[in-house]
Amino acid sequence: MSDALTADAVHLGLDLGTQSARAVAVDGTGRLLAAASRPLTGHRDGARHEQDPEQWWSALAGACREALRGIAPERVRGLAVDATSGTVLLADERGRPLTPGLMYDDGRARAYTARVNTAGEHVWRELGYRAMQPSWALPKLLWLLDNTDFPDARLLHQADLITWRLAGHQVASDASHALKTGYHLTGDRWPDDELARLGVPAGLLPDVVPPGTVIGTVCAGAATATGIPAGTPIVAGMTDGCAAQIGAGALAPGAWNSVLGTTLVLKGASDHLVRDPGGVVYCHRGPGGTWLPGGASSSGAGAVARRFPSAGLDALTRRAAATGSTAVTYPLVGAGGERFPFRAPDATAFTLGDVRGEAEEFHALLLGVACVERLCLDYLDHLGAPVDGPLTLTGGGARNAYWSQLRADLLGRTVTLPEHAESATGMAVLAATASGATLREAAAAMVRVRQQLPPDPARTARLTPVYLDFVGELARRGWLDETVAGHARGKAEQ
Repeated sequence: MSDALTADAVHLGLDLGTQSARAVAVDGTGRLLAAASRPLTGHRDGARHEQDPEQWWSALAGACREALRGIAPERVRGLAVDATSGTVLLADERGRPLTPGLMYDDGRARAYTARVNTAGEHVWRELGYRAMQPSWALPKLLWLLDNTDFPDARLLHQADLITWRLAGHQVASDASHALKTGYHLTGDRWPDDELARLGVPAGLLPDVVPPGTVIGTVCAGAATATGIPAGTPIVAGMTDGCAAQIGAGALAPGAWNSVLGTTLVLKGASDHLVRDPGGVVYCHRGPGGTWLPGGASSSGAGAVARRFPSAGLDALTRRAAATGSTAVTYPLVGAGGERFPFRAPDATAFTLGDVRGEAEEFHALLLGVACVERLCLDYLDHLGAPVDGPLTLTGGGARNAYWSQLRADLLGRTVTLPEHAESATGMAVLAATASGATLREAAAAMVRVRQQLPPDPARTARLTPVYLDFVGELARRGWLDETVAGHARGKAEQ
């Protein structure tokens, strides 16, 4: 192996989020050397959510120049790019955007979803997720084909535009970003017959390689624009959720990363494809042949932010902790129902127990998120996914020390808080594989632990009946299948 996992080596992680483009420089021991970001703007109008793809490039180039300032070019060993899942555009043969970027949550393709799911039903079931959602990339591609007139266009995922610009020519896409466009992860191919039935022209879709594959090197023009040394290897990346999972080091089968932001997202590792008859869990193919199952809830910290938009959260947390309350509120972020750990479009928020004052109301939301998190893990266990490995907590919610401990107590398991866990950091770890390290080796060397929180057994015993009452209420309302509720009860009795 080279010096990839030493302090001499520098690996770049590039992240395209919704609100910013970010670049980090991390050495082979996991020390964050530099980080920079530039804002991104978009346009929302009803179901429409678009961004200008040229802004992705200019923002990321600016962030790279700043992050690399003062770092010797000969230290840079490689880079990888992540982006939002399901964000696509059409481009011409020179990589120039022909359309805006249709963002991950753009909903204009809803009318195409039934057609996509009828044509590809066999494949989608084989791949474990059963059906595509309206915001996935393939329905959006059909919308683009029906609403534009570019006969020689090429479909690009968000990250594909950046890797094209970095290399100076089109390079392969990665299987992670291609998942929601219908890429056949077990067959390592596009499902040509199904795509033909949908009217997708041959040659429109990019070549695809596994994440972690070296797909090109930085060209001279991109080096001038970004400050990245010419010749730097470009490593095929992953979607932002998978990138964050790598940044948390949750890569061994049974390991999970729970990302608590506006919504709660769980991403884990498995040695087998996890199939979900309910269609709420789907798997990415991870580097090295592993599978990365996961799901995104409609519940999360956004429910707290909506109810307490301008509160002093540190002081409110201290007051909430002192209440000892066990009331629990189902913490839906919006009015659109639930999508994981069950699908219930009609689900609405509710509270179990008496709530007196804003401190108890605040605590009920914190406890509600912990209950949803435990139910997510119980549902994954019900599907046969391994869930008994280490659990890392990341995202903005993990910065609240009391909340993290509350989650550990309700889960009844030790949780780990990484020092730097973000999508860009995960891409720096993946970039280290360009120098010969395996992803597991790179993560072991570069992912640093900030703190571990063991559960308080007495508090776990007191909170477990609260969780079971919450599960029972979801089943009583008809949102949670009784077999899943029964599995959760059985797990609690073990």
